[in-house]
Amino acid sequence: MATIAPPALHLLDHGLELTLGDGARHYFNYYWLRDNCATSFDPETRERVYDIFAEALPPRPDKAECSDDALHVVWAGSGHRSAYPLAWLADYAGAQPRPDPAILPRRHWFADHYPHMARFAFAAVSTERAALKGWVHALLTDGVAILTGMPDSDDGLTAAANLIGFPRPTFFGAYFDVRMHADPDNLAYTAKALELHTDVPAEDLAPGVQFLHCRRNSVEGGDSLFVDGAAVAAELRRTHPEDFRLLSETLVPFYNEHDAYDMRARQRVIELDDHGDVSGVTISQHMADVFDHDQHFLDAYYPAFCRFGRMLQDPRFVMRFRLNAGECIVFDNHRVVHARAAFVAESGERHLRGTYTDRGELRSRWRKLAGEGRFAR
Repeated sequence: MATIAPPALHLLDHGLELTLGDGARHYFNYYWLRDNCATSFDPETRERVYDIFAEALPPRPDKAECSDDALHVVWAGSGHRSAYPLAWLADYAGAQPRPDPAILPRRHWFADHYPHMARFAFAAVSTERAALKGWVHALLTDGVAILTGMPDSDDGLTAAANLIGFPRPTFFGAYFDVRMHADPDNLAYTAKALELHTDVPAEDLAPGVQFLHCRRNSVEGGDSLFVDGAAVAAELRRTHPEDFRLLSETLVPFYNEHDAYDMRARQRVIELDDHGDVSGVTISQHMADVFDHDQHFLDAYYPAFCRFGRMLQDPRFVMRFRLNAGECIVFDNHRVVHARAAFVAESGERHLRGTYTDRGELRSRWRKLAGEGRFAR
């Protein structure tokens, strides 16, 4: 950024005022300036190593001046010298969060999305940066993508998850196998239909990204049903704004109780991001606990809740398809609602192996692939 020579600089009691390239006067607190000197960060670990708690007195400049497109400060007492590029100061002058390249516009999709769903060869995303970047981008924008050509092994799923982050255990363990169990503790381990839901809402922080690796699928029936919960929530906001408000503001209880565990958590059915946009949903009829709200409040909440549930089942939104052996569908568990049609257990074999990673790791992977960040080179 070109300087306006020389920028006006005024030292005040708790901070300084500086005229930047936009011609406006901006205020910067002395604590903030000292805490964010470039020398406050370890060059190898990139962690802050300066201990502002150790300062006996509030930091105050002994001298400050602008030259060479930077603010130069000599701190009283220690004599420490700091330099702040004016362009860097301008980035923080508006008191706005640092721009995040991982916050990408969400592309809503509907029942006809299956032919258009992003697909990537497992071998390609494992070895080619461009393919990996395309896959991560699809997960951030569409919330769902399919990996093809998966190896028929447990290690294949681990390798796929490691491309984004690390397998994230839940109270079910680090991995789970969706197939017939002799003594099932979950409807997924039966041949029955599984209603539209998001996974593990009974945990305080439900896992963010779900992997379902299809190892076998020769049964009659058992189609996969997927819905973009963000698209449905956006439609509810448009058509029934008061219902939307109730579902996005109210915490409701979920639970999962069996012989060895008793999990409980409270979630909002519709999740909003920091900008007020729909970032996802949390819904699971079979893990919903008894709603413990005022009964008069439920006069309004239950109709809103049921309206949203019916909208999720609307054929306009439900993408129906058959997951094939060798495919791994990967999706945002806080956005994509999924289900399974019933199947005939005796007609063949159906085995899906699953695991999770976290949304934060997905966003981290995109930031590195995009080459952006505080220390980007």
